[in-house]
Amino acid sequence: MEQNTVVKEILKALDLHAPQLRAQMVEMNEQFETKLQEMNNRLETKMQEMNDRLEARIDRFDNEMNERFNRLETKIDNLRTELTETQETVDFLSSKTIQHERKIRELYRQQ
Repeated sequence: MEQNTVVKEILKALDLHAPQLRAQMVEMNEQFETKLQEMNNRLETKMQEMNDRLEARIDRFDNEMNERFNRLETKIDNLRTELTETQETVDFLSSKTIQHERKIRELYRQQ
């Protein structure tokens, strides 16, 4: 019979303290949820900062590469122009050389 009384007393104590335990568990759960949300927010902020920095670096790299390609294009255009001018000069000199050779042959034939 004493066991019955002890069990009843324990059950009675549990019934008395159950609302407090439930309230504490709800409070702990809320605190956990709040902390978890704070951590999530900090993580998202850090990830966004890293993403922004990465995008800035990529943009800077892209700008540098575009600038270098533009300079390279300009150099190639200048070389192309020089090559064309050189070819024109060679063509002119070749034609003059041929003209002079013809004149020399004519003069040689006349003698």
